[in-house]
Amino acid sequence: MNILSLFVLIPLLMLLGLWMSRSLNQVRGVMVAGSGLLLVLAVWLTVSYIGLRGEGADEEMLFTASVTWFAPLHICYSVGVDGISVVMLLLSAVIVFTGTFASWKLKPLTKEYFLWFTLLSTGVFGFFISTDLFTMFMFYEVALIPMYLLIGVWGSGRKEYSAMKLTLMLMGGSAFLLIGILGIYYGAGGETMNILEIVKERIPTEVQRIFFPAVFLGFGVLGALFPFHTWSPDGHASAPTAVSMLHAGVLMKLGGYGCFRVAMYLMPTGAAIWGDLFLVLTTISVVYGAFSAVVQTDLKYINAYSSVSHCGLVLFALLMMTRVSATGAILQMLSHGLMTALFFALIGMIYGRTHTRDIRQLSGLMKIMPFLSVGYVIAGLANLGLPGLSGFVAEMTVFVGSFERADSFHRICTVIATTSIVITAVYILRVVGRILYGTCRNPEHLKLTDATWDERFAVICLIVAVAGLGLSPWWVSNVISASVEPIISQLSQL
Repeated sequence: MNILSLFVLIPLLMLLGLWMSRSLNQVRGVMVAGSGLLLVLAVWLTVSYIGLRGEGADEEMLFTASVTWFAPLHICYSVGVDGISVVMLLLSAVIVFTGTFASWKLKPLTKEYFLWFTLLSTGVFGFFISTDLFTMFMFYEVALIPMYLLIGVWGSGRKEYSAMKLTLMLMGGSAFLLIGILGIYYGAGGETMNILEIVKERIPTEVQRIFFPAVFLGFGVLGALFPFHTWSPDGHASAPTAVSMLHAGVLMKLGGYGCFRVAMYLMPTGAAIWGDLFLVLTTISVVYGAFSAVVQTDLKYINAYSSVSHCGLVLFALLMMTRVSATGAILQMLSHGLMTALFFALIGMIYGRTHTRDIRQLSGLMKIMPFLSVGYVIAGLANLGLPGLSGFVAEMTVFVGSFERADSFHRICTVIATTSIVITAVYILRVVGRILYGTCRNPEHLKLTDATWDERFAVICLIVAVAGLGLSPWWVSNVISASVEPIISQLSQL
């Protein structure tokens, strides 16, 4: 069996194990064993991939395999990874593992919750290993569908409204995506759905002109592209903690990955034709998301709008179409995935104790729950780009790469996007000062306890990852930049 297929097989075995579990401890055991095995597998894959590249392996994708699935439409179960896929799999494994501990005490219907959570994880892992367009689309849908129940049943606030809004908007994006995939398939001759084979064909310019916006928009909706981002803040705010972690940390990255791997790689002429329009929209996403976060009073909404801004920065960097900016976009996906998962984990833990996310009702938490408060400070500093943490490395690479485009239009967009750094500092420092410091005004909060062992473990794992990426980004950058090169070369041939 191909090693990559284990990323799908293990979650499927986890689903079977969860279904057969008869107690809460058995459910937890299955989740810890399965998610731990996925993390070990992701680390092993990363080390093996770096080793093979170091030995001179120069294929675009490694660990490839293909089995015919539906011959009439040339649909195959085709898998393979490059540096971008490898780091995305590692990110997903870290967040699924820590999300398990963040949901350790979730009730009610714990078993059913983890069943849907694992199914969502299956779709995410399958998406990142797929090199066949139809298989990739299938796993994309598998990742989206569980969100409705995870939010609608286990969420909070206006959970039914948020779940329905999220599902309708993302399924609408999927409709555009399916149309775009069919356009690519027939435009390339209707002989294969394999990305590596399609890229060798020259899709006619008129086909690219028509179908590029459909594919980019289809994936862009999941990447919180303005003005199709409105599902994201409501979905984040209503989702349970681990679902918010996986949703913002990984699921939204499917959008940026798909835009780069499918839309821009397979239709470079379409990217040149439509790039400036989408660049304007992503610039608006970056600044609008940051400004919106400033005026929020709900901790989850603050982080949700912050995610709109940071995910907008991913698409913004990709559309600059330079090697450095594209490398920065992937680093931003990694950085944002880790730090927003840390943020949502901490917010969920604070809310579980105080039963409020309103910053006007919180104060003096540093004295009451110092571990969670210090974790929140670290997450905030990473978000605003403090050197030594992941946010600084990612954003600097994005803006340096974007400024390489010497024409006035691209540089003006870059300057506008950089203002988000200042705005981010405003809302992060404002929230940290308001909820963590000063005197606690609610006597009931003085009785609260700090993090439990399972919460501490999840938080520490994420902090180590955020600091590790910030202090030693070169190995990740080297892995990513080598895999970015073929796509950027395709775009630069125009």
